[in-house]
Amino acid sequence: MPLTQTMRWFGPSDPVPLAHIRQAGATEVVSALHEVPNGVVWSVEAIAARKAMIEEAGLRWNVAESLPVHEGIKTRSADWDRLIEAYRDSLVNLGACGIRVVTYNFMPLLDWTRTDLAWRVPDGALALRFEWEAVAAYDIHILRRPGADADYEAAVVEAAGRRFAAMDDEARNLLERTIIAGLPGSEESFSSAQFLRALGTYAEVDAERLRANLHAFLEAVCPAAEAAGIRLVVHPDDPPFPIFGLPRVVSTEADVTDMFAAVPSPANGLCLCTGSFGARLDNDLPGMIRRLGARIGFLHLRSVQHEGYRVFHEADHLGGDARMAEVVAEVVALSEAERRDIPIRPDHGHQMADDLEKQTNPGYSLIGRLRGLAELRGLERGIVHMRHGPSAHA
Repeated sequence: MPLTQTMRWFGPSDPVPLAHIRQAGATEVVSALHEVPNGVVWSVEAIAARKAMIEEAGLRWNVAESLPVHEGIKTRSADWDRLIEAYRDSLVNLGACGIRVVTYNFMPLLDWTRTDLAWRVPDGALALRFEWEAVAAYDIHILRRPGADADYEAAVVEAAGRRFAAMDDEARNLLERTIIAGLPGSEESFSSAQFLRALGTYAEVDAERLRANLHAFLEAVCPAAEAAGIRLVVHPDDPPFPIFGLPRVVSTEADVTDMFAAVPSPANGLCLCTGSFGARLDNDLPGMIRRLGARIGFLHLRSVQHEGYRVFHEADHLGGDARMAEVVAEVVALSEAERRDIPIRPDHGHQMADDLEKQTNPGYSLIGRLRGLAELRGLERGIVHMRHGPSAHA
């Protein structure tokens, strides 16, 4: 069973057109109605129109990435019942339009976070990078979150102070925008003043309570997903550790195993992102695929290169620390054992070649992802060839 090759597409405003995604070798896109505000129902008409646009380009749309979970659900605010009902209605409408996998995350306030969106790698391409010291510099000296210095090691606090002192206004503004202005696919964007106020809504939400709220969300929406023929797949935390005093509850294999035990619905699944889980060296990526395989409905295949304590950058898809050959071998084995197509996509490609001269979404320029998809496709075919011989892909 070949893996289903997809690319993420952010809709009509995406600078990468559908025709180019098709030329990259993908047969499907994963997409969402990013223009719909969080907490508002995705209508059948809007979903069907977006699907028709994709199909007219010769591609398919079976995976929605992502259907955002409103902050009021994550904090279990007074609006919880209404927000849950809206989420259920969106799932029903997606199922009616043939969408079979719906991705979401349960990260408080911020989606994925980086501190540098244009870090130059040795070959001249630009990569995304995360540096804990830069986070501390922003948190303590720009955001000025009360008590922030207690969340960092003493050496990091000292280094962050030196770093901030050496930055001019332009560098400080760039760091602020990079962290909180909203990256592609993020659900919210903030100013520092807005972010500081938003953090207050989580003052009483620790990891235990956030985990309970995640389980309550799943108990409430999984029956609707099951009835609609949809598998909900949670994307792991990125980065997979607490940040800005906010808890994280989808960072390790133990986290997702606990989630599956708490809500055993077949609609409760996992989007296994090798980059997000891989940002922790204690996450065994090939082993997670073996042990969690039946729950995996979608994979983001990318690799990060660790540079030190909580410092990493996006590596080539077959490079870095992800052990991608072992990962893809496990995914191929899973697909064959369960006789099902598994959608994958290359994630966070380098900005390179002609894309260096273009305006692109950070991590989502065309050429770097095209290269990644081609490398992953070749790796998959080589693994299948070794397992079954040259006729396996005929």
